[in-house]
Amino acid sequence: MAEEINKSELRSSPSIIAKSRSLWPSVLRWIPTSTDHIIASEKRLLSLVKTPYVQELVNIGSGPPGSTVRWFRSSSNEPRFINTVTFDGKGGSPTLVMVHGYAASQGFFFKNFDYLANRFKVIAIDQLGWGGSSRPDFTCNSTEETEAWFIDSLEEWRKEKNLSNFILLGHSFGGYVAAKYALKHPEHVQHLILVGPAGVSTGSEEKYESVNRFRATWKGVILSHLWESNFTPQKIIRGLGPWGPDLVRKYTAARFSPRYSVEGVFTEEESRLLSDYVYHISAAKASGELCLKYIFAFGAFARSPLLNSASEWKVPTTFIYGTKDWMDYEGAQAVRKQMKVPCEIIRVPQAGHFVFLENRDGFHSAVLYACRRFLSPDPDAEPFPEGLISA
Repeated sequence: MAEEINKSELRSSPSIIAKSRSLWPSVLRWIPTSTDHIIASEKRLLSLVKTPYVQELVNIGSGPPGSTVRWFRSSSNEPRFINTVTFDGKGGSPTLVMVHGYAASQGFFFKNFDYLANRFKVIAIDQLGWGGSSRPDFTCNSTEETEAWFIDSLEEWRKEKNLSNFILLGHSFGGYVAAKYALKHPEHVQHLILVGPAGVSTGSEEKYESVNRFRATWKGVILSHLWESNFTPQKIIRGLGPWGPDLVRKYTAARFSPRYSVEGVFTEEESRLLSDYVYHISAAKASGELCLKYIFAFGAFARSPLLNSASEWKVPTTFIYGTKDWMDYEGAQAVRKQMKVPCEIIRVPQAGHFVFLENRDGFHSAVLYACRRFLSPDPDAEPFPEGLISA
């Protein structure tokens, strides 16, 4: 692995980086993490990637130009940064921007970077409030403000990177953000790839009734209260202090067990490095994670589902789902019926919600097929990938 760290950004913001450090050694802190720990764990995880890359902290300022809010209503004027890794592809390669999901960061794509960098200029980011990006106080009070937090910060990042005409890929909650971004700024997005996106539809009446019945039970009352009080899984990790890393290791081992295929998802080293990375991005200061209750109602029902704006989409779109994904591809089918631009839905076998990790070959084939008009001299002649399912 060859890597190049862009240190100019770090030198230009010593006060911000200094705040990430503590006078106490990590072994003496209740929560043994910091921004430095996140970046260090990211470097260790990406040491498994063979393709050279550049890591940088992209300065997006303290708020959108002309706005009086500073991501959002923070009392601080200090600039915000988006942690970014770039894998330069061959000259003339299309640009693929990758956006992670909830409770994740760009390092989750570590098993995909090498393959995709052979065909694209790959840029992966940590969304504002996640991973190694800045973690401002989260003071949004509505769905509209919360969406703006992610959409506007992504747009300021795009401006700083001087990007246009790129393919935008988002996973899960990142898919929701990517779709909302493309709705607001369609002129910059050539193609939209939504991988197991969250917030597609409102949910069926049957699911509503099931959630309402559960909500009437004592367990449902407690969980509903926790949801509305913005209690997140990351708070459990922080509350466990020095025992948090062990919980994350057990979670990672269980979550990415070979449940859908006979092959293991990770080697022992990959699992160890990912667990370390997941701990640090989860135990750091709460910020972007607090979006949850404003984007979804209890039961994970989207408050502003993508289906409601499907007829307004201007960007050709490909949905990709694992066949075992708990996200329902039928919601994408409902969206497609209302769209006025090309839309296709691809299902990848032997994979669940983390299709890009659980069936990498199938996921890569789906992405290449989705981008065939940017990669092939005769896209109409490209056959549908063997083993995948067109829905």
